Amino acid sequence: MDRKPQPPHASQDGPPKTGPVVSLSDIGVGLAILAAFAILAFNVHVNMTAAGIQPGFAFLTQQAGFDLSETLIPYGASDSYLRAILAGLANTIAVAAASLVIACIAGLLLGLLSVSAAPLARLFALAYVELFRNLPKILVLLVIFVAAVNGLPSIRQALTFGPFTISNRAIYLPWLSADPRNTTWLLASLALVPALIWFWARRAARRQAATGRRMPVLPVALALGVAVPTALAIILRAPLGLSWPMLEGFSVEGGMALSIQFCTVAVALGLYHGAQIAEVLRGGIEAVPGGQIEAAAALGLTGGQTTRLVVVPQVLRTVVPPLNNQFANLLKNTSISIAVGYSDLMSVASTAINQTFRPLETMLITMSIYLLLCLALTGALNHWSARMRAREGRGAR
Repeated sequence: MDRKPQPPHASQDGPPKTGPVVSLSDIGVGLAILAAFAILAFNVHVNMTAAGIQPGFAFLTQQAGFDLSETLIPYGASDSYLRAILAGLANTIAVAAASLVIACIAGLLLGLLSVSAAPLARLFALAYVELFRNLPKILVLLVIFVAAVNGLPSIRQALTFGPFTISNRAIYLPWLSADPRNTTWLLASLALVPALIWFWARRAARRQAATGRRMPVLPVALALGVAVPTALAIILRAPLGLSWPMLEGFSVEGGMALSIQFCTVAVALGLYHGAQIAEVLRGGIEAVPGGQIEAAAALGLTGGQTTRLVVVPQVLRTVVPPLNNQFANLLKNTSISIAVGYSDLMSVASTAINQTFRPLETMLITMSIYLLLCLALTGALNHWSARMRAREGRGAR
């Protein structure tokens, strides 16, 4: 019997693999978009030149001439606009990080309550989610800010709870004394401890994939969190003395102050986005088939083991994309801080525009910074999600 001739590019392993095909219409659309941007940029340049405005970013080196309500990096009115933008960026990252922690904790607790067997717990979670999902976030911020300013005592009658001193101006807490060795010790610990924990967790995951044996991760992480800072303190001879907040006149000296603006923005965004994260987690938990939980119970796994080994891995796989969106939204929503006078990136940009009359350049810088921050955050989550899926795929094979 004669064999039927095969197509010239056919193979026994399936259809030939082809890369993405770019058509002439795609190229035309791309060129049209580039041409539109070029025309827009040309018109803007011509109009600015006609108005006597020379476009450029040289103003960044000029003296800013304004103060910020608070800064994480050294900054004064005599510094440049570039320094002011960097100070606002540091404030934005700080409040976004604090809001993200609060949102994740609130979302996790409410997500678990929403699938609880207790009717009152489910009702509370439902009421919370519906309340914050149907209120403007800036209204939530203003309500919390007004309640904090009017409800907390003035600085002269500040409340003291253990190491914390609370007033309607700020929350004060003890901090490391102003010593260069303490700063070096803190920065070195913050850099080394997470890196060593990540290295150990990755090694443990590889060994489990190769041998099936689980290595302890949490106890080792806790040990590293204690041993590494202790060793660094001995090596650097850091005094590690604490500066305690003390009321002197109409202000508090010493310690570290978290302004009421910072705290209210962090709490408002944390509570608001916590409701969104709770709904995402609830959907992920309910998507886990009930038969798998019953099978885990039949194998003798405890409730905690079932949650950690069966439920959580599947929930993380399904909720990472929507969580990615919520994290990016939270980062962008820090721009509402300007409503309560917190010196974030948007506040600094607004002041710079009013003083330099450079709205286009300043907005381009601000937009680029927000874009890079969101891309970095979502890229990190996507990378982690891809690694987790690849590890699951290797385990399934």
